[in-house]
Amino acid sequence: MLKTKRLGEWFQIIVPKKWAGKTIEEIFRHEWEAPKKLTHEFRMEKKVQVDGKECSWTAPLSEGSKLQIQLFTEEEPHAIPNYLDIDVLFEDDHLLIMNKPPFMNTHPNDPEKDTETLINAAAFYLQAKGEIRDVRQIHRLDRDTSGAILLAKHALSGALLDGKLAKREIKRTYLALVHGLLRQKKGTINAPIGRDRHHPTKRRVSPSGQAAITHYQVVKEDRKRNLSYVKCWLDTGRTHQIRVHLSHLGHPLVGDVVYGGKPLVNRQALHAGKLALIHPLTEEKIVVYGPFTDDPIIFKEFDIFSL
Repeated sequence: MLKTKRLGEWFQIIVPKKWAGKTIEEIFRHEWEAPKKLTHEFRMEKKVQVDGKECSWTAPLSEGSKLQIQLFTEEEPHAIPNYLDIDVLFEDDHLLIMNKPPFMNTHPNDPEKDTETLINAAAFYLQAKGEIRDVRQIHRLDRDTSGAILLAKHALSGALLDGKLAKREIKRTYLALVHGLLRQKKGTINAPIGRDRHHPTKRRVSPSGQAAITHYQVVKEDRKRNLSYVKCWLDTGRTHQIRVHLSHLGHPLVGDVVYGGKPLVNRQALHAGKLALIHPLTEEKIVVYGPFTDDPIIFKEFDIFSL
């Protein structure tokens, strides 16, 4: 972990040995791989200092120096803040992980009218704490899917988390309850996914679709009900990916009537149970588990911490 702390609007990092001799330009471009446009903005607006003073972006840094970045200025949120009862699983100055309940959209389709989404709830939560932030979603969950979802509290953390997601460095583990007992208890589904031309929102496995890879492992079986609990993690993030792939395997999600599941429960039985990453600005290892919130319970007698 890096030695860091907040100083008002500024975030301070004690320059570690591994950064000694590198420039601020190199930290932004190569260590963090921050976008060029954002890097240029920080440089032009003089949002970076060393030891409390303006500095050259091309001068080598010394071990133990104080690198200070202005990250915590107020930003007017695009989404209208609205109180909704959502649990916070992890929070620091840079990111927020919330436990999304089912039957809630991740973000508003119309920011002026749609205020019942996770982003609206996050904006209200932060505003109530005195933090005026334009919170950014890093990934999304389907409306009926529940569980841990990652948000960024400022532009730099948002950009760095986007990069980690693209490089598969944010590990998301899902739990699905599916019909049937899988013959192969562990495997990988590598099948491209495209739109279903006969349905406006449905997806299907298609040779002309986008590459999609899902890894899965059976973690528990309910032989009396002919159901299986399946742990899934993804190399790609296609729309409805787990739902499409498990249905393609012949084991649709319970409750997912769109992809062949039976309505034994009131939604598709899919939960984002675990989220793991290395913090992009502190290098802290973060592992978060999202508890089940369904009533009545869908994932009966399953320990989320076993994922």
